[in-house]
Amino acid sequence: MVLTACGQPAAPPREQEPPRLTSMVVSAETYPQQQVWDGTVEAVNSAILSAQTTARVVELPYDVNDVVAEGDVLVRFSHVEQASASRAAKAQIASTRAAYVNAKVNYDRIATLAEKGVVARAERDQALAQRDSAQAALVAAEATFRQVGMQEDYTVVRAPYAGVITQRFVQVGESVQAGPPAPQQLIALASLKELRVTVQVPQSSVDAIRTYHAAEILLDGEPARRVAASRVIVLPYADPGTHSFTVRAELPGENTGLYPGMTVKVAFATGQTHRLMVPASVLVRHGELQAVYVIGGGNVSLRQVRVGERYGDRVELLSGVDSGERIALDPSAATRWLIDHRQGSGK
Repeated sequence: MVLTACGQPAAPPREQEPPRLTSMVVSAETYPQQQVWDGTVEAVNSAILSAQTTARVVELPYDVNDVVAEGDVLVRFSHVEQASASRAAKAQIASTRAAYVNAKVNYDRIATLAEKGVVARAERDQALAQRDSAQAALVAAEATFRQVGMQEDYTVVRAPYAGVITQRFVQVGESVQAGPPAPQQLIALASLKELRVTVQVPQSSVDAIRTYHAAEILLDGEPARRVAASRVIVLPYADPGTHSFTVRAELPGENTGLYPGMTVKVAFATGQTHRLMVPASVLVRHGELQAVYVIGGGNVSLRQVRVGERYGDRVELLSGVDSGERIALDPSAATRWLIDHRQGSGK
């Protein structure tokens, strides 16, 4: 029996069935090669509002760092003198209008008589001159009223656009003047609707930035975010002292979480490179260690990886996995497969 048993050929080992898991093959993808510099967030629209009339500040509804809407009252001045001048100009208009109406009626009457030969032509010409003079006086009075009305309008300073107050130069009770020598500054306002990041870039990297004209603003947070610049502008001159160029990366739209004066990092495209990119959801985190489930040889193994930059919902793998290897897309399913496999093998 022993001899018979030894003479029988051994059964071939059964091939292990590959795990039925949703997976992907890691492969290198072409991504921009980037260089990162620090930049400062600026408002595209910012202004310092100055006094356009001489008056005293009676109201400052908003303070520094307050957000205001377009048309909100920022400064209100006393307007006693301006209101008096407006009433006087309005009375002058009424007086000159009455004089013009009288002169016009008188001219029309004399012109009718002159056509009948009752009065001399010289008298008609004199009435015409009086009518034209009264009309010119009315036009001048109306212009004066508009000018005085603008001075009264200047006693209320409104926000030209929605934004945030960055600086306030006056206090309630102070007297301001429109000049000379220069109008007094009142409020500094910056719009939050359109922002840009200004970066100083060395001249050795400017040519590559001009070639690709692409940049991303790196935002802190968990997870970290990248905001693609809507436009990249390289100013056409260098600073003679530092030999660097000023580059502006304009931000798209609102609600970016950035405010004027902040410091951020800007990644400019300077070439092309290949990266091993995988969905961020495949990563398994154990403290500071990160790993992925690698599928191969009918088995699944958890392998530690080193992670690079994140691009949206994808992340770069720097080491731990080679191009061509297969990884599990659902770490939870891979964990359950490992547990079931070990229980089935008795381990």
